[in-house]
Amino acid sequence: MNGINDFTEIQTEAAKNLLYRLADDQLILGHRNSECTGLGPILEEDIAFSSMAQDKLGHSQALYQLLHNMGEKDPDTIAFTRKVNEYKCCHLVEYPIGEYDFSLMRHFLFDMSEAIRFNMLSSSSFEPLAKIARKFKGELKYHTMHAVTWINQLGTGSGESPFRIQKSLDVCFPLALGIFEPSKYEETLISEKIFFGEKALQEKWLEAVIPVLKNAGLVIPDIENVTAAYGGREGIHTEYLKPLIDEMTEVYKIDTGAEW
Repeated sequence: MNGINDFTEIQTEAAKNLLYRLADDQLILGHRNSECTGLGPILEEDIAFSSMAQDKLGHSQALYQLLHNMGEKDPDTIAFTRKVNEYKCCHLVEYPIGEYDFSLMRHFLFDMSEAIRFNMLSSSSFEPLAKIARKFKGELKYHTMHAVTWINQLGTGSGESPFRIQKSLDVCFPLALGIFEPSKYEETLISEKIFFGEKALQEKWLEAVIPVLKNAGLVIPDIENVTAAYGGREGIHTEYLKPLIDEMTEVYKIDTGAEW
């Protein structure tokens, strides 16, 4: 299997569902990261979060374009005209930026998962997606390097920083587990080697994040007793998504010819 024309109907639906999840996560978190501009603890962090926001918006556009190539609407229409319950982003990306420790912990947990996900997708049997993934994973390397550096600095720092970053981990961890909410197409994605599945991704993610968090002196929540924040992949969202979409789509609604 190499391209869109090789897909059966069920394979096409499975691939589209996966792409919507990926693209919506990138779009919403890109918007959230852009809100950190001017609020970082130091100038370099303003620049870092702004740069990551641009990367994520670029990633979402590329994924929406692939959906368009598969018969969906154009990227702007997909991004800005759907109803809230038609978005498939996870709950983690929807939350307001909060204080820096929250945004940093979300950045760490999410981007570690995305780096692993796109590394896995770089060998997807769906070549158009594999090609995109190979490009993305190079950019995500810098995102994860940034996140790991700051998690370690704040976790091993003095004063209130270890307490605050631990508190953000406790809040973000159940939300981060929602990244890996399985879809009804898991068997198709795995059997057709389009993607190796959310369970496999979560296992690799835990193997990657736990050593970093422990090295930073943080206590890992007991995953057996944590309720994952599922629902976003099925269109059930937090109270924070609609206001964000209203703000995000304001310019487009005024001028549908505007480019992003």
